[in-house]
Amino acid sequence: MKAVIPMVIAALALGQGAAASATTLNVLNWSDYIGKDTISNFQKSTGVNVRYDALDSDDTLQAKLLSGHTGYDVVYPTLTYMTNQIEAGVYEKLDWSKIPNRANLDPELMKKIAKMDPGNRYGIPYAWGTEGISINLQQAGAALGKDADVNALGWNLLFNPEVVSKLSKCGVSIVDSPADVFPIVLAYMGRNPNSKNPGDYRDAYNVLKKIRPYVTQFSSTYINDVAGGDVCVAYSWSGDAGMIKRRVREAHRSFQIEYLVPKGGGGVWFTMMAIPKDAENKDDAYKWLNFMLDPKVSAGFTNDTTYITADAAARGMIDPAVAQDTSIYPTSEQLKSYFVLEPIDPDIRRTMNALWLQFKANR
Repeated sequence: MKAVIPMVIAALALGQGAAASATTLNVLNWSDYIGKDTISNFQKSTGVNVRYDALDSDDTLQAKLLSGHTGYDVVYPTLTYMTNQIEAGVYEKLDWSKIPNRANLDPELMKKIAKMDPGNRYGIPYAWGTEGISINLQQAGAALGKDADVNALGWNLLFNPEVVSKLSKCGVSIVDSPADVFPIVLAYMGRNPNSKNPGDYRDAYNVLKKIRPYVTQFSSTYINDVAGGDVCVAYSWSGDAGMIKRRVREAHRSFQIEYLVPKGGGGVWFTMMAIPKDAENKDDAYKWLNFMLDPKVSAGFTNDTTYITADAAARGMIDPAVAQDTSIYPTSEQLKSYFVLEPIDPDIRRTMNALWLQFKANR
């Protein structure tokens, strides 16, 4: 899912320390995760001032929500966290009659989300993406040999030691995130990617430790490494893959980057929008939610960030380099084969984290 740098964005029209009022909407979202003109356009069209803060982690948001005093009217949780938060009763049940632009949402995405938000009662998908592999075709091809078929190799590019050992010559990067990597390894093994069995994770660790000698880096900020040609294969999030491709084009590099979600699918993650139960300005929160689902607004978000909007009506307004790239922007048919990352039990999370530390330490 989206990697972020903690920051606070200055409030627009009001100072950061100003008290909330009936004309101020308080929004908590991830950094660099909104169209560049979205806030100013919302203010112009509604007359509502916006105080916009940047979120540094889902754990920070969860602590605010559970305290019952968030100080925000709209928040942007990750779906895997939101499920337990719904059970804790921290969100306002949505009045969909106040969000007519709901009709623009992709029905296939809504079906997947409904597995964790039954009836789609509390959350609206803002952005989503997949997990796959960014590949420098020229460098990887040279390392693997001219007859190599990267599409056929699929996840073997990252998890088969015979293949990874060859790619280590040009650089192999894996995100430093056990919650993202372990489910993919389990799927690669033919296991349930959302397994609740600790033994499955120990088996996945045994797969990972065989490739450890060939991993160049553990990084969630790999975009420049791939775009600059320093790494030829990287475990990637789709939004980052789109940014890599954009930077390669802008720099007029001589190589080609492909983003591959191997056959059998990969993980799908979602960033949601929701109204906290303690929100003080719910009327304007609904205006914001509906505005964010306007196709022009949604398209602007994707064009500015390369992260995919859940607004199906926006697709025709999105940069063709993104909209027509089905590896980054999957079709509804492709989406059916992908699995949704589910909430992780605390015991499983502890197991994953312990095994991940062993993996990184090469023990």
